[in-house]
Amino acid sequence: MLMQNTYYKYYNLLLLGAISFSALACSNATADDEAEKAYELIRINQLGFYPEGPKVAVIAAATDDNAFHVLSVDDTDTLYTGNLSGERTSPYSGKTTRIAHFSDFKQPGSYKLHVAGLGNSYSFSIREKIYEKLAQASVEGFYLQRMSVELPEKYAGQWARAAGHPDTVVVIHASAASEDRPEGSTIAAPKGWYDAGDYNKYIVNSGITMGTLLSAYEDFPAFANDFSLNIPEQDNDLPDLLDEVLYNLRWMQAMQDPADGGVYHKLTTADFEGMVMPEEATNTRYVVKKTTAATLDFAAVMAQAARVYANFDAQLPGLADSCLQVATSAWKWAEKNPAVLYDQPAMNEDFSPAITTGAYGDGDVSDEFIWAAAELWISTGDEQYREHIKPMGEDEQMPLPSWAQVRSLAYYSLLRHQQTWKENEPEMLKSMKSQLKTMADGLMENHQENAYATIMGGREKDFVWGSSAVAANQGIALLQAYKMFDDKKYLEAALSNLDYLLGRNATGYSFVTGYGHKTPMFIHHRPSEADDNEEPVPGLLSGGPNPGQQDECDYPSDAADESFVDAECSYASNEIAINWNAPLVYLAMAIESYHQQDNKK
Repeated sequence: MLMQNTYYKYYNLLLLGAISFSALACSNATADDEAEKAYELIRINQLGFYPEGPKVAVIAAATDDNAFHVLSVDDTDTLYTGNLSGERTSPYSGKTTRIAHFSDFKQPGSYKLHVAGLGNSYSFSIREKIYEKLAQASVEGFYLQRMSVELPEKYAGQWARAAGHPDTVVVIHASAASEDRPEGSTIAAPKGWYDAGDYNKYIVNSGITMGTLLSAYEDFPAFANDFSLNIPEQDNDLPDLLDEVLYNLRWMQAMQDPADGGVYHKLTTADFEGMVMPEEATNTRYVVKKTTAATLDFAAVMAQAARVYANFDAQLPGLADSCLQVATSAWKWAEKNPAVLYDQPAMNEDFSPAITTGAYGDGDVSDEFIWAAAELWISTGDEQYREHIKPMGEDEQMPLPSWAQVRSLAYYSLLRHQQTWKENEPEMLKSMKSQLKTMADGLMENHQENAYATIMGGREKDFVWGSSAVAANQGIALLQAYKMFDDKKYLEAALSNLDYLLGRNATGYSFVTGYGHKTPMFIHHRPSEADDNEEPVPGLLSGGPNPGQQDECDYPSDAADESFVDAECSYASNEIAINWNAPLVYLAMAIESYHQQDNKK
């Protein structure tokens, strides 16, 4: 993992509501230092707010003035005045912040926030459907990660590129050899998405990614059915979100060995390829070792996909049935091979060529067994899977999902489909609901005293590799609680983390490329580095602050919440990845869907 026309990009983002003309002005070298300083010190969601929604900004500096003002975008009118909170201190950097609450200002339009002695914030909007374009862009980011196919200008704009990695001739690595598929033989496994900034495909990371996207459809089908994307399949009879998911599903299916049901861990080159465009990256590609984690993640995704695509059998005849068949076949392999773990260094001692790309090694697959069993039980009703579903113990905490920890995905799905089983398992339902509430309430503990008034950053462990995905997954957990308990405090807490991702944070960045005034321009992403555009591929979520700083780039700060650098070298803080974009998709879709539902009441 690791400009054809600048005006064209800004013009399109202006149309999308992603930036305003004031942002274009501030990008000019003519912007004075004081204005730039204010933009940096007033941290705000750089897209904006719903008229009836919460509105919060953070002053990331000491100030003697206790007031703030909402100004018209041309600075001519003061439309609202409020008082700043008392001082707060970041436990990580020791820096002082003050909070500006202006939720009772509801007039649609474009504005700036002003603090005497500091200046103006970036402009922001107050309007309906404020996150609809963001939700669309975050899914279209997956389209721009498609492999094996040309991306024409009609759909990719200035990021159009030639096809790369057809993956029609993929070599069976020695570690993956079997009687029917000996070392050196080949298979075809085209399509799919580039996993991250590199050019490989990994089943384990596709697992949580696909589970999250399919869950977004299951939780918000009405919104997703009307969700229009600029992708080649936009005019067919399948929802565009499911069209995009299907592109990766087809690749995943090709990664299963039909002879035994086992699933290869990844499709990869031996080493990471250079910073070149996809069509120039032509090294030999391999499928590597079948593993229990990959096979169970595959089983879970296919079982979930079976029930989602069952609603579209006329458009995709037989797909749902085939998904269920390969899911059950994968489960059987995993039962026979319950502890085939991926240990790349050990594998390289026994087989060649050595593989040095992303490992996605997981030493504990008990959570994968629970997730796969849950999805299969929901989709089939077969009681053989029920015995593998273990609710949390009273002394255990429901874990936040990640590629290596998928247990809560099982519980989310079980709660989503509780009508099919709750009468027979009332104690399990009670336990899962209690654990979900405990998790959500724990995330919210003391968040109103947080230096940036977000859920994200409430604890130092939030800042890890891919911390932006932590923020998004926290948002999903809170939205699950909102769906279950109908308490708006959870919805507003989830929204605070979207505010975090869009600029209300200790770095001042909106972490979504192309969406905001100050966004990452130098992401660790091969196509963005190798093409002729100044701007990176849009709609991608940068990794975010990571005090581990494993890439050894020069960082401006060692503080956990500031440990981010917008530099191509920084794969530890500024790479992108599909498992980070997927929870952004869910979070933006969910918040927009709930808001539109509320407006219809």
